[in-house]
Amino acid sequence: MSFRTHSPVDYVEDVSPGSGALPPRARYASSDAASLSLNGSWRFRLSATADAEDDAFAEPGYDAGDWAEVSVPGHWVLQGHGSPIYTNHLYPFPVDPPRVPTENPTGDHLRVFDLPSDWPSDSGAVLRFDGVESCARVWLNGTDIGEFKGSRLPHEFAVGHLLKPAGNVLAVRVHQWSAGSYLEDQDQWWLPGIFRDVTLLHRPAGGVLDFFVHASYDHTTGEGTLKVDSDVDGRVTVPALDIDVATGESVTVPVEPWTAETPTLYDGVLATEGERVPLRIGFRTVVLEDGLIKVNGRPVLFKGVNRHEWHPEKGRALDLETMREDVLLMKRHNINAVRTSHYPPHPAFLDLCDEYGLWVVDECDLETHGFVEQAWRDNPVDDDRWTPALLDRAARMVERDKNHPSVVIWSLGNEAGTGRGLTAMAEWIHGRDSSRLVHYEGDINCRDTDVYSRMYAGHAEVEQIGRRLDGGTHKRRELPFILCEYGHAMGNGPGGIADYQRLFESYDRLQGGFIWEWIDHGIKHPELGYAYGGDFGEELHDGNFVCDGLLFPDREPSPGLVEYKKVIEPVRIEGDGDGGSVRIRNAHDFADLSALAFEWSFQVDGETVESGSLSVPVLAAGESAEVKLPEPPEVRRGETHWTVRAVLASDTAWGAKGHQVAWGQFPVTGRVPVPAAAGTAPVLADGRITLGPGTFDARTGALTAVGGVDVTGLRLDVWRATTDNDDGAEWQTDLRYGFMWRKLGLHRMRHRLDAVELGDGALTVQTRVAPAAWEVGLATVYRWSSDGERLRLAVSVTPEGDWTVPLPRLGIRFGLSGAADPVTWFGGGPGEAYPDTRSASRLGRWESTVDALQTPYVRPQENGARADVRWAEIGGLRVEGDPEFFFTARRWTTEQLDAARHRTDLTPGDTVWVNLDHGQHGIGSQSCGPGPLPQYFLRAEPAEFSFLFSEVS
Repeated sequence: MSFRTHSPVDYVEDVSPGSGALPPRARYASSDAASLSLNGSWRFRLSATADAEDDAFAEPGYDAGDWAEVSVPGHWVLQGHGSPIYTNHLYPFPVDPPRVPTENPTGDHLRVFDLPSDWPSDSGAVLRFDGVESCARVWLNGTDIGEFKGSRLPHEFAVGHLLKPAGNVLAVRVHQWSAGSYLEDQDQWWLPGIFRDVTLLHRPAGGVLDFFVHASYDHTTGEGTLKVDSDVDGRVTVPALDIDVATGESVTVPVEPWTAETPTLYDGVLATEGERVPLRIGFRTVVLEDGLIKVNGRPVLFKGVNRHEWHPEKGRALDLETMREDVLLMKRHNINAVRTSHYPPHPAFLDLCDEYGLWVVDECDLETHGFVEQAWRDNPVDDDRWTPALLDRAARMVERDKNHPSVVIWSLGNEAGTGRGLTAMAEWIHGRDSSRLVHYEGDINCRDTDVYSRMYAGHAEVEQIGRRLDGGTHKRRELPFILCEYGHAMGNGPGGIADYQRLFESYDRLQGGFIWEWIDHGIKHPELGYAYGGDFGEELHDGNFVCDGLLFPDREPSPGLVEYKKVIEPVRIEGDGDGGSVRIRNAHDFADLSALAFEWSFQVDGETVESGSLSVPVLAAGESAEVKLPEPPEVRRGETHWTVRAVLASDTAWGAKGHQVAWGQFPVTGRVPVPAAAGTAPVLADGRITLGPGTFDARTGALTAVGGVDVTGLRLDVWRATTDNDDGAEWQTDLRYGFMWRKLGLHRMRHRLDAVELGDGALTVQTRVAPAAWEVGLATVYRWSSDGERLRLAVSVTPEGDWTVPLPRLGIRFGLSGAADPVTWFGGGPGEAYPDTRSASRLGRWESTVDALQTPYVRPQENGARADVRWAEIGGLRVEGDPEFFFTARRWTTEQLDAARHRTDLTPGDTVWVNLDHGQHGIGSQSCGPGPLPQYFLRAEPAEFSFLFSEVS
């Protein structure tokens, strides 16, 4: 005989969304009804299992004096109780839906509070939780009021009848794992806790319940139509538009429309008998028309990012100022759209998107990616038992966020396979809100969706889609296309985004995309700097795949964000310099150029010699004009360029006057040829060779000094510390070059000395550079010459054997002793650049320190190269290149950089290692997407390049 007893925590494994919560409704930031924030310090007790403790703690009078304290909003694992877990898609528990492990960390939270003295005496009140991971049960004053799942979604409970003036006891039991966890496998840290606001809201008699602001715009008449549907009758007033109508009634008036570029909001009030709620109304219309996503009658081009919520110390418990900082950074980097991957954000973030102007794809709190490991068997989205939970999640997103003009597309979720539950969600959303489109990338045939969406499709396939040669169902072929994820910004990169943008701007069907993703999810750590997967002893983890953002964890922009800003800039500035004019094209979707001022400058050898303002017509969106440049100054000698900048003409809500929005640069006269250095003969004496300012070891031919500057270890170098994009993703079947390079041994090349030859005008050193165990190699000849003051090195490289992979880099490296600061160069800058990440590299004369040349990727890797360098000065040495070169300098070797796993593993040495590269392999975004395009490959081919060395005078 066997039996199973009923457990008081059976709700944890129940597939239902919960019990006791009120129906979802619109969220509003404020009203004249009273409210009380219950954020702050809570008493906390952690248990190892869901049923380790009874619920006596919920009773008034319970003594929790020996409990710990945690901050709410917050995650207990970031406050010293347990540890975070990072997985990309694998569930960190056995897959047996809806069952979860007995080992289920459970946090009991306790808050005692008094009502304010002026709290209304009537009994109406609701308790609102904006986000709890992943399952919570709630008691107030000893009464069990319900339990819920849906971590990133709001839940409200009617509690007015339970309140008392003082000594209210709010008890919340939070379980890390629940049936809901199977729906929340969203490539992020698993972080249990009450991580969003907890608020007590007075609900007066006759107060506002749910309401829906319908505010459309007719671009043919310039009029907006407003209707506010409300569960409780009332009136709607908008003073600036002279509107005063009853709820449910429509009114049409002339308005300025809302767009991401011109986010016009009108302040209004919804007033019922018992409450006044402020409204911020944006008039805009979103339609699918002519196979395109159109807003206010015009197609839009999404220049977007995917945004997980993240703070390096607080996790997903974001404060308003951090959210505002994100929005301001996006606006200042020309980003116009956000996909809220992969759940609705904190509601205040959408208020900011309304205010500052960002298109939003609002995504439901849903991902079941781990089921891919069993070929999607038992996937909840195709199991009718789970459909109520799916519909509940869809409804809580739509009802909460439906009054935000910034939200233009609803997304069903991410990487959840396919199934009847997703169809039910799409049907419900379409029925509830016909004013927006529905998105879901996994719906490959677009049965349920209004947009054809893919992630990480390669350039060639995207072009085929743009040309409508991609096949698919008839419905899909008639729909617009977006890349909901592309340009995987993990470590150094992403590369190739300029090539994507050219496609987006060439084919109407391609309506842009969203870079993955906004910010690295490193957790601040006292020993490691920033921690990632595996740093907390996780049983399963996906390493630094959680650090794949355009911002570093401290919100400093990465070179990838600077590159993206340039690639998507809303003004195109083009010219060749010869015709004395520049072409200005307004690439906005809506805004004219009245907010911008234009400036020109003229550079000689990287230094500005003249500058001024440029008169540009107020071009409408899409218009272009040829603008005459001033007469260039007379220059006797030197390389000259024009630079034209578009800057904010005055302060705006998101940027200060003078903030650079776009720039263009183009040559006038080319580079002055590098002078020859020949005529002096090498001299052998006392075991060394001297040649002009150069000193060499007579046995090996190795350079040891240039004048008074000591040089060590100069030799051919082909290795770079592999980037995340070099290494690729383990599931990719095509070539992952980081793996191939290591297999071939390019990180351990041997240098064989074949000959040291002294001639009348040169020192020639012949070598062969090759890896152990393989027959391939590089026959390398160093030919040194001098005119007495300068030392010229000509390098000739000839591949031998069957090279089947490109090279990581090709150039020379050497060491300089001492600090070697400052570093000055004429070339691309100010930041790093590689063959397919160089759009933002601007030609100029720059200065830095060696330390400032480094890019602090969370996992150390190849970084810091400056492109198109004509000359550089470092450590008393001047180097000129023929042709231009990539320049890198760091206080550790490439091998030390390659071995490091965290920034703190890198210890500066006494030698600065300098790389002068004839070429670098492209970056791509193969950490999740495609590798570099073929034109950015550094193929093993014969090459010749030279450098001119001299002491800095």
